[in-house]
Amino acid sequence: VIVHDVNELTEKLFPIVEAMQKHFSAGLGTYYSDSIFFLSVAMHRIMPKEITQIIQVDLDLKYKANIRDLFDEFDNFPEGAVIGIAREMQPVYRHTFWQYRRENPQTKVGDPPPDGLPGFNSGVLLLNLEAMRQSKLYNELLEPAMVQKLTEKYHFKGHLGDQDFFTMVGMEHPELFHVLDCTWNRQLCTWWRDHGYSDVFDQYFQCEGEVKIYHGNCNTPIPED
Repeated sequence: VIVHDVNELTEKLFPIVEAMQKHFSAGLGTYYSDSIFFLSVAMHRIMPKEITQIIQVDLDLKYKANIRDLFDEFDNFPEGAVIGIAREMQPVYRHTFWQYRRENPQTKVGDPPPDGLPGFNSGVLLLNLEAMRQSKLYNELLEPAMVQKLTEKYHFKGHLGDQDFFTMVGMEHPELFHVLDCTWNRQLCTWWRDHGYSDVFDQYFQCEGEVKIYHGNCNTPIPED
């Protein structure tokens, strides 16, 4: 077990993610403390080189399967993919991309699966740090000018940190991501069902198969065994 000091990590992170914080943070400005919500985005830059793969998870999870099986998913990454992540299971990005969707009525951006691009949920992340280090494309996308370019293209303003960054990048470069099955991040939050999207909510929320990890996001109770 290696313990990392949060303040030290934040100090290293801040210069890398400062530019994206104003686009993907809930606050009005760019806050130093917000940097930790972008840890996964630049993990390959701050972890020792000998660490080549990391699973990063939220705390509000309940495991129904062996985490070793999740680690095996690294073997399923297609060539060029650097991150494993499951789809977002609410129409949050249907909402966030509303202007882009209005201007591009044929787009799949924000549409539900299986054919749409609903965005990602960062509650369970597989970070192939070595692939992230080697990927010229991924590292270019971290540059402030590229972040600005994409946020302008998609009229994007989010508040969910790394999840927003991965979602926006995934709209433009889906080849960077290995999409995990929903059973590895079975989100339980239903907030958007009661906030204007009840008609389409179930298209995003459905998840077939035996759940391996429950995610009690937005303080949703997790089922008892």
